[in-house]
Amino acid sequence: MDKENRKKEILDAYHFRHATRQFDPRSSIPEDDFQFILETGRLSPSSNGLEPWKFLVVQNEELRAELREHAYGAYRQLDTASHFVVVLARKGLTYGSPYVIKQLTEVKGIPRDVFDGMADPWKMFFEDFQLQEEKAIFDWAAKQTYIAMGNMMTAAAMIGIDSCPIEGFAPAEIDRILDRHGLLGGGEFGVSAMIAFGYRAIEPRAKTRQTIDQVTRWIR
Repeated sequence: MDKENRKKEILDAYHFRHATRQFDPRSSIPEDDFQFILETGRLSPSSNGLEPWKFLVVQNEELRAELREHAYGAYRQLDTASHFVVVLARKGLTYGSPYVIKQLTEVKGIPRDVFDGMADPWKMFFEDFQLQEEKAIFDWAAKQTYIAMGNMMTAAAMIGIDSCPIEGFAPAEIDRILDRHGLLGGGEFGVSAMIAFGYRAIEPRAKTRQTIDQVTRWIR
């Protein structure tokens, strides 16, 4: 495929994608297609390469019903989506924490002496972005999950699968439910957002956006 056709294919997927409020409950996403979507999330970039996410694919009807009580933005999606993902963000991403050491030295392959030399730049980064408080650090991790979410929804659209990102829920209640089911790693994670995937029940209205000139300014 030449570049122009590839660009058109990608833009067509962006025009296809919309926030699907209700899915066709009779249509299920093939397993290999959903694994492809998850893989695009796994391969997404993150600040400092920390990959501070986990994707809970909630197919259990009883758990979906529990979440539904406190997820007002997913009221219809939880009942109709083929696949429903609760996106978690990791807590405690501080320099020297066990997860950060393991991720950077074992997964990323940074030599330990090089990692030890990163202490001052890491401290400067945290100070510049005011990442001193626990909630600020969690919110920073949650920001990274949105990169993965965007990639997953775009990948889904490119193969004709609908999706809907969801923030309409009570975080404390969702965390409580997930923790009761042992899904937060003993406090290592907290809920960041949700995504529903499936096939649209009705065709959406035409996509509306600001013009490119309204959202772009070139500084030459």
